[in-house]
Amino acid sequence: MKILWVKSDFLHPTTKGGHIRTLETLKRLHRRNEIHYVALDLPEQRGGVERSSEYCTKAYPIPHSVPARGTARFVWQAFANLSSSLPLSVSRYRSEGMRRQIETLQHSHKFDAIVCDFLFPAVNIPDLGPCVLFQHNVEAMIWKRHAETQSSTLTRAYFSGQYGRMLRFEREVCRTVKSIIAVSDVDAADMREKYGVSRIAAVPTGVDVDYFAPEGRPSPSTDLVFLGSMDWMPNIDGVQWFVNEILPLIRNKRPQCSLAIVGRTPDAAIQQLRQKDSKIHVTGTVPDVRPYLWGSAVSIVPLRIGGGTRLKIYEAMAAKIPVVSTTVGAEGLDISKDENIRIADSPVEFADNCLALLDDENARRRVAEAAFEMISSRYSWDVVSREFEKLLQ
Repeated sequence: MKILWVKSDFLHPTTKGGHIRTLETLKRLHRRNEIHYVALDLPEQRGGVERSSEYCTKAYPIPHSVPARGTARFVWQAFANLSSSLPLSVSRYRSEGMRRQIETLQHSHKFDAIVCDFLFPAVNIPDLGPCVLFQHNVEAMIWKRHAETQSSTLTRAYFSGQYGRMLRFEREVCRTVKSIIAVSDVDAADMREKYGVSRIAAVPTGVDVDYFAPEGRPSPSTDLVFLGSMDWMPNIDGVQWFVNEILPLIRNKRPQCSLAIVGRTPDAAIQQLRQKDSKIHVTGTVPDVRPYLWGSAVSIVPLRIGGGTRLKIYEAMAAKIPVVSTTVGAEGLDISKDENIRIADSPVEFADNCLALLDDENARRRVAEAAFEMISSRYSWDVVSREFEKLLQ
């Protein structure tokens, strides 16, 4: 097949779950298909364009700048967005240059499939009718959950407004595209109900089992690890909730309990955690997350906000580390509560599950081995990419 693939950014450095899912899928599609990749060339993604030959036949970089949160340019962009019907997270990636490039390619090539990867680049595609939307999250759900977890009336009102805009935009795109590929049956069912779409199917999340599987059984040097991009608001909220509400309960029984927060570009609030607590380690961007997984006793996913599926859970399972997650954190994944993962939604329950695993090495091993068996038999990227390819055909 000849495929036009449209995304808001390039895939290196690979620091986000969405990057990993797209990269692993595309690398395998590229072995059998001709991939034309159009994406915004963001200054912070140095080396992204140069490495694009790993997953595409030809790349079309579009220069673009997205102001970082907290900067004066971001504040001005947010203020200007008040008069727009688009959600801010979409309007930040609007590009006339990308729109013109896609229009040119659609006129000069005959593509067998056009993929809009994530919702955000849809604003730049002149004709969404022939497109397949690769929907990693139900974006409106994320904003709804943001609004529900805010204590400030003003902040809650802002997130509620963004939720309303995202709901309208996402509904319009989902109803316009040719079909939708979701990352879980839960997301697919949610979009059917919320947007009234029927042309939708789910492809599961994959994991590179050989890459994450540890050699031998390393002894943990850290009690707990959180893995995820630390400039993504759901991750920031989850870590803060854990440190403020759950970690003190754990420390009542294990005063020396340590936590590693592993993920790119932690904001000031996350950086301050390690300044206040010497047993919290904030890494920032790391070249390889595996040593942090292998060196920890338990992986935590204390998310209250989110959509799609969390790659971090399958990666921890592949690394043979037991996982404690909220229901939201494990949403859409093929899991068996208590057998291959521990699920808890209140601070007390979450702390109790962490303590139970930290105190019992045999329990940790049982949960980790059951999880490893499950993902290694069902969720290789080769299997996942074949399912994706069938849906495009």
